[in-house]
Parts: sequence; C-alpha cells; structure tokens
Amino acid sequence: MLYGRAWCHLCEEMRAELEPIAAEFGVRVEWIDIDSDRALEALYDELVPVLVFDGAQLCHYHLDRARVRNALLGSSSSP
Repeated sequence: MLYGRAWCHLCEEMRAELEPIAAEFGVRVEWIDIDSDRALEALYDELVPVLVFDGAQLCHYHLDRARVRNALLGSSSSP
C-alpha cells in the first residue's frame, strides 16, 4: 500500500517509480489518500509518501528500489 496525499509531489513521484516494479512482479499498488482518514493522517502526516508491504514500512519520502525488490522477491518464494 502506498499512503500519500493528492497534492503531494513526492507521492506522485514514488507512485510513478513503483509502476515498472509492480508490473515486473505482477502486483498492484493500492493507493490510500491519508486525508480521507483521520487515523491515517495522524499516523503518517508528514511522512508521506509511505510504502507498506506485508505490514512493514519499506520506505518513505523516496523509493528504496532495492528494499522493494527484496521484499517482493521474498514474498514470491513463500509457499
């Protein structure tokens, strides 16, 4: 899940950078606008964009491609 805000340029950048990785691994990135949920807004407020996978925060502000790839590779080898 990618948590962000509609007006956040870093969020749009991370979203665009994730597209080819998601396509490569055949996954869909769910976009969540934190401004639509007060609890999420309180949790992530100034940290967006925040990428979460399998309950773990992989990165915020900027995409960590290596960490994302490692997480996706690890999940594809699981039974």
